[in-house]
Amino acid sequence: MPSSSLLRASLARLCHRVAVPAAMAVVSWIAGPPVFAQAVFEVAKPVPLYSYYAEGNVNAVVKAPTSLPTPSFVLMGGGPDVDSAFRWLIRRAGITRGSGGRLVVIRASGTDAYNPYILYSDESLSTSDKVADQWVGGASLGLSSVETLVIPSVKAANSAAVNAIVAKANVVFIAGGDQGQYIRFWKGTALEQTLKGLMQRNVPLGGTSAGLAVLGQFDYSALYHSATSELAMLDPFYRDITFDPSPLSLSGGFIAPPALQSLIFDSHFDSRDRMGRLVTFISRIVAPVNMSGSVYGCSGGVLPASSSGDRTARGIGIGVETALLVQGNGDGRPVTATRVTNPSTTTESAVYFVRPSIPPAVCKPLTPLSVATVEVRKLADSATVFNLTEWTGVPLYRYVDVNAGQLSPADWQ
Repeated sequence: MPSSSLLRASLARLCHRVAVPAAMAVVSWIAGPPVFAQAVFEVAKPVPLYSYYAEGNVNAVVKAPTSLPTPSFVLMGGGPDVDSAFRWLIRRAGITRGSGGRLVVIRASGTDAYNPYILYSDESLSTSDKVADQWVGGASLGLSSVETLVIPSVKAANSAAVNAIVAKANVVFIAGGDQGQYIRFWKGTALEQTLKGLMQRNVPLGGTSAGLAVLGQFDYSALYHSATSELAMLDPFYRDITFDPSPLSLSGGFIAPPALQSLIFDSHFDSRDRMGRLVTFISRIVAPVNMSGSVYGCSGGVLPASSSGDRTARGIGIGVETALLVQGNGDGRPVTATRVTNPSTTTESAVYFVRPSIPPAVCKPLTPLSVATVEVRKLADSATVFNLTEWTGVPLYRYVDVNAGQLSPADWQ
């Protein structure tokens, strides 16, 4: 891998720095007995409302289309970014060498590490047509700038300057981080309205990890700690399972792209053994129903469980270094998806399509979950086209059950 500080796989992009709060003075002690110690207080610098970084020519005249006929989404599972997925977003935006175009990355914390990775072709920061592994080469495709906004508060998300930058984007990508911050800081703000306005014009949108989590009709909001499969199945209502919208509803979710209706997403799927928690999340979405005198489903659920139809509770789990490219195909035609990964990937890089065929038998607080016959379809190649609307194109891989809080089979992969 390149050793440049601009590496796209650098920890700066995958991790988050912990900052000392602005109101907290930094204290050091002058040498000497404690009784005579003298505190030296460093005056805290003002915290900026937001941070903005740009690479390329932000003043270039952009002729790429401002409105497109069909939507495009990249659903990325975290870990190393998938280079070809960014190229797909750029092309789907109608960006060419003659048109120029702006790609805007938004996040609540972190750095500008995406900017050089997306714009340039290699670690020498060239714009060559020959693109090295682990670089996107956006400039060679016609991209004129990549801009990153760190938007760490409600006030920043309501900033006119922030929204003016986002509104001019030809592509928007939501970085990884903490989806709880995205829900707390961005929902109900001018930024959410700006993003919805872009979606109305079918401007391509992508997200990875936490950025993926906020792209469904239902989002796992992770407002507290990250839920584990084990604890989720033992109590499907335990504290760390939080959703947006809350309470669950068929409307009111953060951005909630219409093309991704009825869906909830999960990332780092294989590496963090998340099948159990995704089945739990989907089960929570299943509405109660009276069957033969007994109530099945989950309290607060809003969709049916079924093995057919496009208005049923469904979820998608995406492995690391994996991207699902989702596109609309015009009125009356289904939304379709293909999977891509990097040539150098060391994982299976699979996508799992999960759908309960019947409602949970037991789904209530402080009680282990029981749900049977959950369909799992697995996509691990880049040639197959999956029909998201009709949930077809990949054969049934297996059924999984949760019996009294235990996943079966445990080796679901």
